[in-house]
Amino acid sequence: MKPFLLILALLISGVSVAQSSYWQQELRYTIQAELNDAEKSIIGFENIVYKNNSPHTLSFIWFHIWPNAYKHDSTALMTQIKNDSARSKKESHAGIGSIDGLAFKINDQPAQTEPHPNPQYIDVIKVILPSPLKPGESVTISTPFKVLLPPYFSRSGHSGTQFMACQWYPKPAVFDAAGWHEFPYLDMGEFYSEYADYAVSLTVPSHYVVGATGSLLTREELEVYKTVGRKNTAKRKKKPALYTPYSSNRTKTLAYEAKHVPDFAWFADKDVVIQYDTIRLPSGKIIDGFSYYHNKKKTLWNNSIDYIEDAVRKYSEWIGDYEYPVVQVVEGPANNSSGGMEYPMITLITDPDATEESLDGVITHEIGHNWFMSMLGSNERAHTWMDEGLNTYFQFRYEAEKYRGNSMFGKNIPAHIRKLPTDKFLGVIYEVIHKNLPMESAMDIPADKFPSSDEYGMVSYIKTALWMYLMESALGQEKIDLAIKNYFNKWKHKHPQPGDMQTAFEEAVGEDLDKFFILTKKQGKF
Repeated sequence: MKPFLLILALLISGVSVAQSSYWQQELRYTIQAELNDAEKSIIGFENIVYKNNSPHTLSFIWFHIWPNAYKHDSTALMTQIKNDSARSKKESHAGIGSIDGLAFKINDQPAQTEPHPNPQYIDVIKVILPSPLKPGESVTISTPFKVLLPPYFSRSGHSGTQFMACQWYPKPAVFDAAGWHEFPYLDMGEFYSEYADYAVSLTVPSHYVVGATGSLLTREELEVYKTVGRKNTAKRKKKPALYTPYSSNRTKTLAYEAKHVPDFAWFADKDVVIQYDTIRLPSGKIIDGFSYYHNKKKTLWNNSIDYIEDAVRKYSEWIGDYEYPVVQVVEGPANNSSGGMEYPMITLITDPDATEESLDGVITHEIGHNWFMSMLGSNERAHTWMDEGLNTYFQFRYEAEKYRGNSMFGKNIPAHIRKLPTDKFLGVIYEVIHKNLPMESAMDIPADKFPSSDEYGMVSYIKTALWMYLMESALGQEKIDLAIKNYFNKWKHKHPQPGDMQTAFEEAVGEDLDKFFILTKKQGKF
């Protein structure tokens, strides 16, 4: 081979190696769980097939056992809440949530475990592998577990007749090119999870309505939800049709399947109104949409199924097709510190002071996390702006197009501003944000490093939306749309880092965007 041909071959080989160097672990869960509504507990058993796609040999696997974050006043969760200047100092929730009964086995052989060396991290445990797990090999991990759910205050728990099973099962931490991410559960700071396929069976008292990540495979239950849901969607202002059990058995077992998701959550409640409709995406794909809300006379949720449909269609148009078979929204307990919490294919809405317009906005935001969290699985703890901020940018665009409204400003937007065209309206909104809102921290800092939850929210959500708008103003909305679609298509069902996002954007717009991405590290105003 001639020298220059050899050099060319080596260069091509180098490019190929660079492009194929990305990897992520592969997991399959099988979980059986039963709700004891009197004891407020979940008894479960899980089996995980864990495939090591990394180039490293593993001698252990870190697990999140997040219900232990609620166990006492000295956990990382409780310590963060106590030290947050934006939170009430009277809050105390310790000693009321836990996970125990763990007995890990590796390929059916008992496994040793070790606690995390940080005493605050009682919700993290190391499972020792009896033999090294080499690249390309798989191992089967199993354990029973029992979760005592806390009264609801930070994503998971119970409130009245409602149960929120979130962060509820033992879950391997992410292992990626940067190593292990075995961080504890926090209130200010969300998650980073391995993609997985789930097969889950849930046993609950027969009169409960259940919404969960994934497709409901239990045909009788699904048909009842759809039949009742269609009636309520068609006759919204009339007395709603309610769920009645199709069996006289005390309990029922429901089967769910979910693929390519970073988490599995489920919600159960009695006396729930169901709405149902099919949703046709711009591509022609049809998915199922459900909303589940409290049965009360003065409810804002009569049009919730419309909000779901509009949000999924718009995000699919702007970013890329919604890739899951179902989308669901659940009305949860009132929580003034959070409008809601998102999980794949299902989200909990907890906004007690909503208007119809702001309810639409918060539902849209939480559904939007199916793109920025679920399908684009960034590290929310390290780079919160990559999910919350990008999502807020599209939420603001949705609200501006539909209402000439904005969730931040609510009813305080003057009528003459609401009469402006969408682009002019957004220009005014972002100008007010740019000139008046204090946003001192840089966007790209770990969630737990923000001085307060107020600053965390202002910067991770609002400052990032402003940053995206400034880039849009410079490049044009058409280029921004091309950029986000390229980013989505290249990184869906993967774990993109900030540099990956920048590269995808630059490929689409044909420009060096260093001057914008360097701003993610900038303190103070842009």
